[in-house]
Amino acid sequence: MLNYFRAGKTQFLLLFCLIFVPLPQPTLAGSQLFGYQESLQNNLDMFPQWLSVLQRHLENNVPEGQCQSRHLDSCHIKNWHNFLKRIQHLSKAEQIKQVNRYANQQSYILDIDNYGVEDYWATPKEFLYNNGDCEDYAITKMLSLKQLGFNTAAMRIVVLQDTNLRIPHAVLAINIKNDILILDNQIDEVISHKYIVHYTPIYAVNEKHWWMFSPK
Repeated sequence: MLNYFRAGKTQFLLLFCLIFVPLPQPTLAGSQLFGYQESLQNNLDMFPQWLSVLQRHLENNVPEGQCQSRHLDSCHIKNWHNFLKRIQHLSKAEQIKQVNRYANQQSYILDIDNYGVEDYWATPKEFLYNNGDCEDYAITKMLSLKQLGFNTAAMRIVVLQDTNLRIPHAVLAINIKNDILILDNQIDEVISHKYIVHYTPIYAVNEKHWWMFSPK
């Protein structure tokens, strides 16, 4: 879950989207994540944390190291790569399930406790060594599936409001077989968005675009 310190920031972003960003027609007709209308946006510059993750991942996605110290070590990338190789022969549906479970084995820890800042988006290497919070789980799941050959255009990291817990949260959504599946660090099962009624999407990002949401 996104930590409590970020609730105000999320609400500000939602207000900014509703007031200052024009609403184009949705580009994915009928998808309606969690029952909300979605609008495609192209400028990712307003998400520097996300762009930084993508750049840093390119720089440190090298499977070397021996895991012999407590310092950040690239052997964690090696172990991750080995896991992905072990599941390459599985069906796409099973790969999605395995990736969700693999990432969910990590411990949840707030950014303020982990990095000394309220908001930090971690690469898979950082997450697998340091653990992390909800967007870190989602990032590692997206980049795991990308490495397995999934099209990143079909995936989005979704920042949302959990209306049950009344806190912000983040999950990975993937469009597959005319459905949207949700990979969530709160549960090990991968389920359709149609069966989740307590999530209100605020915005979503992938490598090329971002989306904003509004009620139907």
